[in-house]
Amino acid sequence: MRRWLAVLVAATTSLVLIALLVPLALLVSAVAESGAVARATGEAESVAIAVATVDRETLALTVQQAAESSGHPITVFLPDGGSVGSPATRSPAVTLATTRGRSLAAEAPGGREILVAVQGPPGGTSVVRTFLTDADLAYGVRETWLGMLLLGLVLIGVGIVVADRLAQAVIRPMTATARVAHRLAAGDLSARAVPGGPPEAKAAALALNRLAGRIGELLAEERENVADLSHRLRTPLTGLRLDAEALRDPEESARIGARADDLERAVTWVITEARHRSSERGHCDAAAVVAERVTFWSALAEDQERTTTADLHPGPLPVAVGAAELAACVDALLGNVFAHTPEGTNLSVRLAPGVLLEITDEGGGFPADRLERGRSGAGSTGLGLDIARRTAESAGGTLTLGRGPAGGARVTVTLSPRLTIA
Repeated sequence: MRRWLAVLVAATTSLVLIALLVPLALLVSAVAESGAVARATGEAESVAIAVATVDRETLALTVQQAAESSGHPITVFLPDGGSVGSPATRSPAVTLATTRGRSLAAEAPGGREILVAVQGPPGGTSVVRTFLTDADLAYGVRETWLGMLLLGLVLIGVGIVVADRLAQAVIRPMTATARVAHRLAAGDLSARAVPGGPPEAKAAALALNRLAGRIGELLAEERENVADLSHRLRTPLTGLRLDAEALRDPEESARIGARADDLERAVTWVITEARHRSSERGHCDAAAVVAERVTFWSALAEDQERTTTADLHPGPLPVAVGAAELAACVDALLGNVFAHTPEGTNLSVRLAPGVLLEITDEGGGFPADRLERGRSGAGSTGLGLDIARRTAESAGGTLTLGRGPAGGARVTVTLSPRLTIA
């Protein structure tokens, strides 16, 4: 925008200056020519006074002095056909002035003749001729034109500088407002624009601030609604667990209990996501979090006669995701293994530098479309893998599915490492 404003001002100023300076330049040329002719006419008239009053020798001396003082050749053509002063041919203009007895100016090769007719000398009319060269007629014109050109360039430069300053006064608040809008889009709801610049830019900044405040209010209301929902769901979930435990069939009790666990994890994930803002994402040591969750699930694995193989890097492995989010991700993946494979199915957990988390089981595996949100081949909520995927993407990583060496499911989560842990 600054460049376009500078070009616009330069073009506009140039057109205005051309419209003013071209006529002024022509006027300067005409004034210079008129002044030169007026001075030459005055010099010729001063000599004409002496033509009728002095003798020829005195006239020759007068003409010589006048030519030396003026710097122009001066010639007096006498009625008898002779001449006094600078050598010059009798041009048609001289003959015309002699015949008609009138003063005139005529163009001549290389300049202009200024002719003053003098009547009264014995024998007819004398003519005083002063010759002005083209340089005499344009004396000082080029210098004046150059000064006008420099003045025009200076004015154009000043106009561009002023336009640039005005453009900065408009662009700076607009750019700052755009940066705040990008921060808001990235999830930083604390970002606010500083009103400044023209009234329109101030109005845009104030409107953006009001929008950001309203978004914050709506999110706060949403978090409160979700918190209220969580309290309402805890009671029926507790009742469902009690009903499941009261069943006489252990398998049916375990199945319903697993469904209740899935529902509770789904509700917990919804609450966590609704209350979490992207600007508040933290960081943690992946090695410590994964080791703690593997230890937690190992107790259940032992009860179900599952062999758990853990190949965990000792750390530290800092990642750009909060400990709670990473723990929820690991719980979702390990919970899927326990929920969708029969008891006694072995599993392994590997954490390698990079940061790469790989969970493999020896069950029947799963189809590739399990990544589709809300779908599950075992009747669960289908959000476990989605939790892990969103956690990986929030930390700049990915989640991929595959088959393990024994034909079971393998889930690989990569996380972007964080350089330091605050």
